[in-house]
Amino acid sequence: MKQYTSNIKKGKEIIEYYLRQLEEEGITFVPRWTPPSIGPSSETSSSSKTQVASTAVVVPEAALKEGLNGEALSNPGGTPEPTVGTPDDKLDADYIKRYLGDLTPLQESCLIRLRQWLQETHKGKIPKDEHILRFLRARDFNIDKAREIMCQSLTWRKQHQVDYILDTWTPPQVLQDYYAGGWHHHDKDGRPLYVLRLGQMDTKGLVRALGEEALLRYVLSINEEGLRRCEENTKVFGRPISSWTCLVDLEGLNMRHLWRPGVKALLRIIEVVEANYPETLGRLLILRAPRVFPVLWTLVSPFIDDNTRRKFLIYAGNDYQGPGGLLDYIDREIIPDFLSGECMCEVPEGGLVPKSLYRTAEELENEDLKLWTETIYQSASVFKGAPHEILIQIVDAASVITWDFDVCKGDIVFNIYHSKRSPQPPKKDSLGAHSITSPGGNNVQLIDKVWQLGRDYSMVESPLICKEGESVQGSHVTRWPGFYILQWKFHSMPACAATNLPRVDDVLASLQVSSHKCKVMYYTEVIGSEDFRGSMTSLESSHSGFSQLSAATTTSSQSHSSSMISR
Repeated sequence: MKQYTSNIKKGKEIIEYYLRQLEEEGITFVPRWTPPSIGPSSETSSSSKTQVASTAVVVPEAALKEGLNGEALSNPGGTPEPTVGTPDDKLDADYIKRYLGDLTPLQESCLIRLRQWLQETHKGKIPKDEHILRFLRARDFNIDKAREIMCQSLTWRKQHQVDYILDTWTPPQVLQDYYAGGWHHHDKDGRPLYVLRLGQMDTKGLVRALGEEALLRYVLSINEEGLRRCEENTKVFGRPISSWTCLVDLEGLNMRHLWRPGVKALLRIIEVVEANYPETLGRLLILRAPRVFPVLWTLVSPFIDDNTRRKFLIYAGNDYQGPGGLLDYIDREIIPDFLSGECMCEVPEGGLVPKSLYRTAEELENEDLKLWTETIYQSASVFKGAPHEILIQIVDAASVITWDFDVCKGDIVFNIYHSKRSPQPPKKDSLGAHSITSPGGNNVQLIDKVWQLGRDYSMVESPLICKEGESVQGSHVTRWPGFYILQWKFHSMPACAATNLPRVDDVLASLQVSSHKCKVMYYTEVIGSEDFRGSMTSLESSHSGFSQLSAATTTSSQSHSSSMISR
């Protein structure tokens, strides 16, 4: 308590806390401490020693449970030894003020107890006090809950070597060229400032070129760099800085960014970051939010912690330039140039990732280190006379089937069929008739050869011809329950109508498709119509926005279907 004599309020809180601890342990009386008498009376001396010993058994036991050091208790009557503001003396007020910020005595006690538990039980690198505090704050200083999530995070970090990611991992060139984000000075509170131009970023292209693993690893490296910058700014500004500010510019955001596999990847990234980097986001400034932003926010916000969500500030249009806007949080001289500021921002401008950089599902699955256990895409081979088909069972009418696929090789015809009865168990094509081996892509046929179109099954959408290199996104609102079959079929080159001879272009194109083989990578999902209605509305009104990021865009819309082809 002598260490808190400079602050009466704090000292009173300490005393009251330990008094309650004594009451909980059933201790209602503590003898007054008196210094040992110096004199010839051995009886008095013995009595005093006994009294001192009895006191020392009761009070330090309660105190040590809260993490008080034995040195302060071993000399209760003497002058306290001078302390220095170093991390080794965790109770030193200067150290707390300099590196940790304002903490109540109870919060300090929680920090000491959790750190002591880690030192005794954890084999490996012990996090710094600042990082332990983040987990405690994320669980409102509930030690049991904080200890649980921290142990999970430490195991995860060790398993995936996250502590060494900044020193051992170099981001691929695709990320350096097309990921429109980077660090940019600091805000008015001294927090490191990260700028993300999400509206200018081709999220689908990045996922397709890199996979979820590399994208997640890059986000982790950004967070690790953020922790390092917080430490540096703490030294520079002379006060504790434990979080950073993120500025997200949504200029250019459209339905391409609401591509569902990309949104799923984003949700997984949020989940990993929330679990392992709690309380690192000090403030999130979202600027120039467009009309489609509420759709994205509806999808993402349920996965964001309430404490984190309260740190979001959202500005539509040019509202960020008015009162309560950007100038309240960032100095005028460091506002980026793309926000009408004077400071040149070196963040990459993003843009479309060339499809020549896209990777196949097999390549993405063969990554050495997995941070996630599942992959979004599946690949399939399509042959002449052997289409690839998948079965989707619909229980509730008016459900929505969504799809996204890329034609990696050859030209195909995409069909959707409905049947009231289930097809036979899927059989994989042996490929023996084609004398071709397909190590990665599979080929499954569901429609029995004895089935007749119009009797056993029906076509619910017009066939869609898709050329090599095209990306197709679409949805179908189902009218009836039952079994829906999505089919990718080999597209035969039509002969010239006048001569029945193949055209030169058709011959050249057919030579590029070796052995009549096509390849697709696809992703499908079924969602309730009530969950998809908002996305459909935005999709119908955002064709022009979508085309801004596509070199060429065509739209095929039926009464119950919406498809987009991006070349």
